[in-house]
Formats: sequence, C-alpha cells, structure tokens
Amino acid sequence: MNPAILKAIAIDDEPPALRVITHFCGQVEFLHLQKTFSRTDEALDYLSIHSVDLLFLDINMPSMSGIEFYKAIPQEAMVIFTTAYAEYAVEGFNLSAIDYLLKPFTFERFLQAVQKAKDYQAFLQRTEAPESPRCLFIKADYSVYKIAFDDILFIEGLDDYLKIHIEGSKPVVARMTMKNMVEKLPAQDFVRVHRSFIVPFRRIENVRNKLITLAGEEIPIGHSFEKEFFKLFKG
Repeated sequence: MNPAILKAIAIDDEPPALRVITHFCGQVEFLHLQKTFSRTDEALDYLSIHSVDLLFLDINMPSMSGIEFYKAIPQEAMVIFTTAYAEYAVEGFNLSAIDYLLKPFTFERFLQAVQKAKDYQAFLQRTEAPESPRCLFIKADYSVYKIAFDDILFIEGLDDYLKIHIEGSKPVVARMTMKNMVEKLPAQDFVRVHRSFIVPFRRIENVRNKLITLAGEEIPIGHSFEKEFFKLFKG
C-alpha cells in the first residue's frame, strides 16, 4: 500500500457512530479504513496481528474505556478520540492524542482531525529518512514539536511520560517510554545514565561521586548504567 495512505480502524459500541466514520473515511483519499469494531476484545485481537497507523476510538464504552484500550494496544499508533462527553477531553490530551472529536461532528471537523494525523505521519517519515535534519518531532499537547538535538539539555522520565528539557524554552512533556526515546536519539550524542535520565555528552560539565553536572542540574548515574556510561565517557 502507498505509504502516504493512513491505515485506520474504528472502535465504537454504537453502530450509527461507526457508519458515520466509515462514510467520512470514504471521502478522504489518504485514508483506508481497514475494519470497524463494536467490541474492544475483537479490536485487540486484530491489532495483535495487523498494524495500523490511526485509531478512531470512542472513549465511553461498556467493557473497556477507550482510554484503557489505548493503553493496552500492542503497538504504537496515532489516535483520534471520539465521544459525546466533553469532560473526557483532558484525558485524551494527557495521552497525546492527535485530536478529540465531540459527537456529533461534521465532515469538516473530521477532515481537520485526520489532516493532523497525515501531517504527523509525514513528520515521522522525514525523521526516519537518512537525510533528515538533526532534530526530533514529538507529539504532545495536540501538537507536533520540532526539537533540535543540540537544544536538548536532558530528558527526564516521569512514569508513562517523558519531560524533554530544552535550552531557552519550556520543557515538552510527551507520552513515550525511555526505550522509544533512546531509539530516536543519535547514540554517539546521547547516553542513558539512569532509569529516569538521558543526557547529551556535549552538555556534561563534570562528573563527581556518580553525579553529572549539566545545565545547572545534578543528574544521578544509576548503578546498572554506570559501567557503560564511564566506558563511553572516557572513550
């Protein structure tokens, strides 16, 4: 399939809502709605075998909420939450959703949401290309942030979130694992020194008593990361 086409599925316990999404998807050239589900268990089984780029996900469902479902899926995928209850918007925001559609929504509002997903997919493909610039594209707060590697002071892990500290700017908080972040960073420039910290080599001012000083902060070196850190730092 054309990589510019977004593969999508929709999960909602109300058949009329699924019919609306199916109809709207059929009018967007860059969307391919692979399947719809009214049951979360069947959708989870499908995702364990098939990869998708985008989920249309109702939040208020009987057996498992859309929030719980999104946390349980076995792959990374963009999500657009759909719900009739505006109070769930904050939860969608906290999960770094692409967008949040309040039912009933128009085709114009739907198109605005899926265009955000298309733009974010394009950012991801650019960062994965060999000629990509020295920067990250991070999804957070219903936006995509472009962060230059050279501007990163350090990265801090906070449970299911990462806090990216940036020179001359406020931190960006995103839902991502430390493992995923390490994979996105150039290994020659960044090192994980603790279960909760990643630092850039160029920012290290000194190391003393298993504490790294950089950007006015003291970052601890975890025991399990100590040997590899000093090997790289001295080498």
